[in-house]
Amino acid sequence: MVQPTIFYIALGSNKGDKFKNLQDAIDLIYYKLGNITRISKVYKSPAFGFESDDFFNACIVLETSLEPEIVLQKLLTIETSLGRVRTDASKYEARTIDLDIVFVEETIIHTKTLQVPHPEMQKRKFVLMPLNDIAADVKHPKLNKHVATLLDECTDDSVLEPINIWLKNPNKTFDISKFNYIAIEGNIGAGKTSLATKIAHDFNAKLILERFADNPFLPKFYNDAARYAFPLEMSFLADRYQQISDDLSQLDLFKDFMVSDYDVFKSLIFSKITLQEDEFKLYRKLFYLMYKDLRKPDLYVYLYQNTKRLQENIKKRGRDYEQNIANTYLEKINTGYLEFLKTQNDFNVKIIDISDKDFIENRSDYLWVLGEVCS
Repeated sequence: MVQPTIFYIALGSNKGDKFKNLQDAIDLIYYKLGNITRISKVYKSPAFGFESDDFFNACIVLETSLEPEIVLQKLLTIETSLGRVRTDASKYEARTIDLDIVFVEETIIHTKTLQVPHPEMQKRKFVLMPLNDIAADVKHPKLNKHVATLLDECTDDSVLEPINIWLKNPNKTFDISKFNYIAIEGNIGAGKTSLATKIAHDFNAKLILERFADNPFLPKFYNDAARYAFPLEMSFLADRYQQISDDLSQLDLFKDFMVSDYDVFKSLIFSKITLQEDEFKLYRKLFYLMYKDLRKPDLYVYLYQNTKRLQENIKKRGRDYEQNIANTYLEKINTGYLEFLKTQNDFNVKIIDISDKDFIENRSDYLWVLGEVCS
């Protein structure tokens, strides 16, 4: 999965309900652009360069996979949606909301529409003071000075007053850390690893990923299922048991919860499809001997996708040994999971149909899935 880029964005408002304008802008940035990891205090500052009402100013840290020019376009759209009207670009003026890109990691950008770092930020205390709250150690890539140093050296004599009200981070609306351990399951190509990885990153969770890539029997199984089914399922069971036992027993004091892209019970579901009847009976005995000692997830999420979408995803990710998987095999796996989940009274199960969703490319789909998980 592509690592997100870190943006530092300054917000200001001096018309209407100024605090609400800032909060509305943050909410829209979160829903349209990406995850917000830090929010500064709000500061009241005098208008800079013109006579007008005092401003409320703040800064945020944004993580997004979008390119800087796209981020700029979306920020301008948000400004317009919140009532900003630009009348004279050469003059300072009152505004309901002002959104400026200050830094994009260590990148230097100079185009007709975008200059990063912001060319005036080192001269403006109303930018530096809230930025110092959340990025004191970030270095200006042109001036080669940290934000804290730029604030100390700033000659702007404006007097800023911190407001004793905090802006809220929209990701707190998803109460996902109420679960100590979430297992995300699904068919081949359903997106379970992608979703688990995104959740772990956005919500400070310990990520547990299945080590399927090291299994030497997997490519052989796809070429000769009858011969390699039993050793494949046994090796998966042993590896999953050991990994989940080790990972769940190792506490991480710096993480809020755990999320995995599999549950050990998948071994029984797949083996029922791939093994002969006598092999499956033996396998099931061994499975339950091991399974009874394992910790069960607080929430079991099953991502359902129809066969057409699964095949599209399999083709897109391009693993050679998966390219000839039959539709009937995928349909049997979906049926096996759904039959199993319908009979489980001990599990807190969420079956989420994502056949018409793309939570990797479409942020609104991702937030919809989060809402389903937390509901």
